[in-house]
Amino acid sequence: MRSVHRLQGGAGGGMTAGRAPLPQPDAAIPHAAAEASGSDNAPAPLDWGSTDLHPKILRGVLGSYPTGVAIVATRCEDGRKVGLTINSFASLSLDPPMVLWSLVNHSPNLAAFRDCRHFTISVLASGQEALAMRFASSAVPDKFAGTPLDEVPEGVPAIAGAVATLVCANDQQNTAGDHLLLFGRVLRVASVAATPLVFHAGRFTALTAA
Repeated sequence: MRSVHRLQGGAGGGMTAGRAPLPQPDAAIPHAAAEASGSDNAPAPLDWGSTDLHPKILRGVLGSYPTGVAIVATRCEDGRKVGLTINSFASLSLDPPMVLWSLVNHSPNLAAFRDCRHFTISVLASGQEALAMRFASSAVPDKFAGTPLDEVPEGVPAIAGAVATLVCANDQQNTAGDHLLLFGRVLRVASVAATPLVFHAGRFTALTAA
């Protein structure tokens, strides 16, 4: 497993739009049931007293939720390709087909994605960690140089070798907190049989058989 820098999409460390919410009080119900049955394996009661929501602490807590890793890409009006690594991608609707992802408001790529007509979301495969790192870095001058690409009919680049690719129309946007939510209307998809790359607790990892 390799460490990864903060991904640009979502609040990083695990918090993204569409993720599962933090545990709710109902989560304590199994504990109570275990106590009632006299089980010796009952987990220790959780401490619900913490209200410290400092970004560093919140990032660590939300990082416990594993996600896939994707590269979102578009092409600007001047022909310039823009792409970045995200873990904020989530499904939203089947009818109509829609997905969403989020981008922090101070991202230098915000205008490119806010104003584009189409973007692609390439779900990376296990073994594409280097690409994820490359597109997560702001120090790489041309992230697409040497990157295997597919050109979709809408004229937007997609990452070759991805587990799945979604071509989306930039449908609508909404500001939420310190992020911009981008809603994509899915126009076409492609997929291959491969193992997806996984991001968990600040590291790349892989799915393992149960």
